[in-house]
Amino acid sequence: MAGSIEEVKKAKKLYLFIGTLLFVFTVITVLVATVEWLDFGDHGFDGIDATIGLAIATFKASLVMLIFMHLNHEKGLIYFFYGLAIFMAAACMILIGWTKADPIRDGNWERADGFYNLEKPATKPEH
Repeated sequence: MAGSIEEVKKAKKLYLFIGTLLFVFTVITVLVATVEWLDFGDHGFDGIDATIGLAIATFKASLVMLIFMHLNHEKGLIYFFYGLAIFMAAACMILIGWTKADPIRDGNWERADGFYNLEKPATKPEH
C-alpha cells in the first residue's frame, strides 16, 4: 500500500499509463483484424491475424496481472501460475493456427492428402 501522497501520485501515474497502454493495444488489435493495410498473411482474417491478436491479448493480460493485481510484488508459487497462463495462451494460439491451416476446411486441395472426397462418401452404402 502507498504510505505517502508522493507514492499515491506515483501509483496513479502508473495506473493511468497502463490503462492508456491497454486502450492503445485494444485499438491495435481491432485494427489488425479489420483494416486491410494491416492485414498480415492472406486476405481477410486468418491464422496470422488471430495469432497477433492473441499475442496482444496475452501481453495485455500480463500487464493487468502484474500491475493491477499487484503480482509483480509476489514471490513463489504465483509465478508458476503466471507461467502456466502464458503457456496456455501460447497453446491456444498454436491450436488456432493449426485449425486455420486445415486444407479441407479452407478448400486448399493442393495441400490435402486425398482422404476426403466430396463426390465419394466415406462409408460404403449398404445393399
